[in-house]
Amino acid sequence: MESASRDDIRKLLKMFGIRADELIVAHLARTPSAGPLRLALILEDRTDYGKEPPADRLHLELEGDVRRE
Repeated sequence: MESASRDDIRKLLKMFGIRADELIVAHLARTPSAGPLRLALILEDRTDYGKEPPADRLHLELEGDVRRE
């Protein structure tokens, strides 16, 4: 894989991480404490491949809890 591709991936993941962190912290601050916050993080390929999409689309889904302290 080319270095430019890796740089693009890292930049996108870094932006997502920073924005997600800020959004989750703000959400926790404004919602009542009712146990852990249950989240799902989803990564999916939204490329328009036209008439020839790949057989297996990129898709990753992770779920987890964020403790309220």
